[in-house]
Amino acid sequence: MTIEQLYRFAIEYGISQDPRGEEQVMAELKRNREEYRGLSAQKKKEYDAEKLTNPYSDSRILYSGNHGKKNIRSIMVGVDMETPELLLADRLREKGKEIDLVVAHHPEGQSYVNFHEVMNMQSEILSKYGVPINVAEGLMEKRMQVVKRRVMPNNHFRPTDAARLLDIPFMNIHTPADNCVATYLQKLMDAEQPRFVDDVVKLLKKIPEYSNALLQYKGPSIISGAEKNRSGRVFVDMTGGTEGSEEIFDKLSSSGVGTIVGMHMSEAHYENAKKYHINVVIAGHISSDTLGLNLLFNKVMKKFGTLTIIPCSGYYYLKH
Repeated sequence: MTIEQLYRFAIEYGISQDPRGEEQVMAELKRNREEYRGLSAQKKKEYDAEKLTNPYSDSRILYSGNHGKKNIRSIMVGVDMETPELLLADRLREKGKEIDLVVAHHPEGQSYVNFHEVMNMQSEILSKYGVPINVAEGLMEKRMQVVKRRVMPNNHFRPTDAARLLDIPFMNIHTPADNCVATYLQKLMDAEQPRFVDDVVKLLKKIPEYSNALLQYKGPSIISGAEKNRSGRVFVDMTGGTEGSEEIFDKLSSSGVGTIVGMHMSEAHYENAKKYHINVVIAGHISSDTLGLNLLFNKVMKKFGTLTIIPCSGYYYLKH
């Protein structure tokens, strides 16, 4: 398996696990191609051509150098992989450790610049839960612009520059992995139909990544509502770049959502969830990222064969 093959498979599998449904994702790619065909020659030069085949602006090969066609057998994987982790990879290679590729979960470099664009998918996910699409798009556009402005001043390419100088192939896989955990948990909740909020927590604790988190971080916990509250319809909100609009909770409540299962939640989002009587279960950020990556890498190895995974930066590998 080459770096390009791993990258393309991650995108394809992420599409298959997209909560919007594969048809919606393919329609988005079709719109991107139609948009590209209508651009001037100068605009085509400025266009991110990856958007023609990859709907996730927050996932990219960040540096491959002359290693693009090399078979990879050993990868170093972590949730946040920046210059310190790349230096660690270089030090481990000096000590004889085989590391063909470093894989980050969170966006870096090019995938960080425009990662707010992937938040668009949240509108279509919300529409599946009864929020009118025009309302969802209006609220999400406002939130996307806030995230875009927040990210603009950052020095996005520090880690990718380090990878280039160290000549270490580097990529990140964000939304495809988040799609995996969101769909996995939503299917679980839909199948089990937990009656009370505490039943939601109990289901999460049966999953190794979350049960292990009880010993490391804080495991799944209720931050809004109570254990014996009826859960109602459970919405797993774990994909689409970052947190959506804090103004959406009244619409979700009106559409019948009783409980949200998320990775994390800001104080403003929490206050609005509480205001509109929505139960909130926080599964855990790093443990959820770990679960998503594990679901993805298990599929990678099923297709391409065994990989040696060197986990770090909060991530650890478990076979599912």
